[in-house]
Amino acid sequence: MAQRIWRPHKAVRALCARDARFTALFEAIGKPAVPLRDSTFGAIARAIAYQQLAGAAASAIWGRVLALFPAEVELDPRAVLRKRDETFRKAGLSGAKTRSIKDLARHIVDGAFDPADFPGQDDDEVIEALTQVWGIGVWSAQMHLMFSLGRLDVWPVLDLGVRNGWAKFTGGPAPTARELEPLGEPFRPYRSVVAWSMWRVLDVSERPIA
Repeated sequence: MAQRIWRPHKAVRALCARDARFTALFEAIGKPAVPLRDSTFGAIARAIAYQQLAGAAASAIWGRVLALFPAEVELDPRAVLRKRDETFRKAGLSGAKTRSIKDLARHIVDGAFDPADFPGQDDDEVIEALTQVWGIGVWSAQMHLMFSLGRLDVWPVLDLGVRNGWAKFTGGPAPTARELEPLGEPFRPYRSVVAWSMWRVLDVSERPIA
């Protein structure tokens, strides 16, 4: 199956038409082209493993976790539940992440939800399902909406990078999560693209808006 790529060209055009600052911004940072992961147990478990870790370290740990299941094409929640916690700890997963991944597996096995159903559900339904799991909060659920389901109107105000990017983009102080919430309203239904842009603006050396 071909890799799905998030390329919201219509959203980019709409944002540039709505606010001229976005034209200069996209010239500086490029337009979104983000690989999307399928909505599966494995994709969500991987996201848990990657939380608060640098990419190389997280990749190494996740590689060791997958090596525990050499016969599995797709990570199976039942197989995860059969492994002892200590086995995951030896692979490098923290106790908290092991608990979270196993709780995710338990919810799926028990039929509380199925990630394969998420593409047909609205954002609030997905967030409600995922936040039942120990260790998965609203931010993690929002990342699944954006980077597995490709949803265009997610506004992760809890994300420090988005808030700091907004400060650089606008030339003002970094807003709090509560302050940032209404600032995204003019950019509906493309707030995911705005959030992605705020992360990317932090990667350029100068503020790209005169």
